[in-house]
Amino acid sequence: MNDTIITIDQATVQHGPANDRVYLMKLGAGDPDGTARRIEELARDKGYSKIIAKVPDQARSAFAAAAYRPEAFVPRFYRGEEGVHFMAKYLEDRRRSPEDPEALAEVLAVARGREPDSEPAALDDRYQWRITEAGDAEAMAELYRRVFATYPFPIHDPAYLRQTMDDNIVYFGIWDGDELVALASAEMDEASGNVEMTDFATRPERRGGGFATFLLARMEEEMARREVPTAYTIARAVSFGMNITFARCAYRFGGTLTNNTNISGSMESMNVWYKSLL
Repeated sequence: MNDTIITIDQATVQHGPANDRVYLMKLGAGDPDGTARRIEELARDKGYSKIIAKVPDQARSAFAAAAYRPEAFVPRFYRGEEGVHFMAKYLEDRRRSPEDPEALAEVLAVARGREPDSEPAALDDRYQWRITEAGDAEAMAELYRRVFATYPFPIHDPAYLRQTMDDNIVYFGIWDGDELVALASAEMDEASGNVEMTDFATRPERRGGGFATFLLARMEEEMARREVPTAYTIARAVSFGMNITFARCAYRFGGTLTNNTNISGSMESMNVWYKSLL
């Protein structure tokens, strides 16, 4: 079951049992003290174990006063000026600590030890890449179903993919002939001047070809062309591949969101990485 997106005090809020959390996605113009209180009321009413909130600099003190604690930070998140704090509140102690902190620390150490690539990512001549179109939605959904057993958003549904293409998401794909082999998306918040680089998926038998690095470079070029100043991602903390990809593409580490997201049927911690595009 996918999470639900609602509005509370002009704020955009996602919640649901799959991720067992409330996620404040965008604060809006409402009173931050009241919003912090109301999303906690929602979490307690639904029996969720975590709240994660994206909080602008100017509202940080209100959430800190309500016992939210910072887990990650991205500077220049809003219009290339104001930063954002990912602030968490745990309503059950079991949710506070990852199952295997040593493994997550190893992934992060390896990724942060990688130097950014000096050469642009390249693609073998047998492959073609482009921004996807509505007619690609069935193939896109099939690839996402192949890679992700569960996901916080309904990316397995072609109708959802077509809707988001018309809204605020640009999808980038790589094809081998007629077969879609890799995919990623740039989820833009044009009003706030940021973009989330997300939903990276490569067919399991095609992994190791550098597709994610190539797509990320093309996504950055397109977002810079659209004058979006800041890119970020929320990557699986257990994944050597994705964390290394962002480190190699000169992203900076912003922090770890503990036990944050249900991916492929289990709760995973997520690493935040960011980069200035302008």
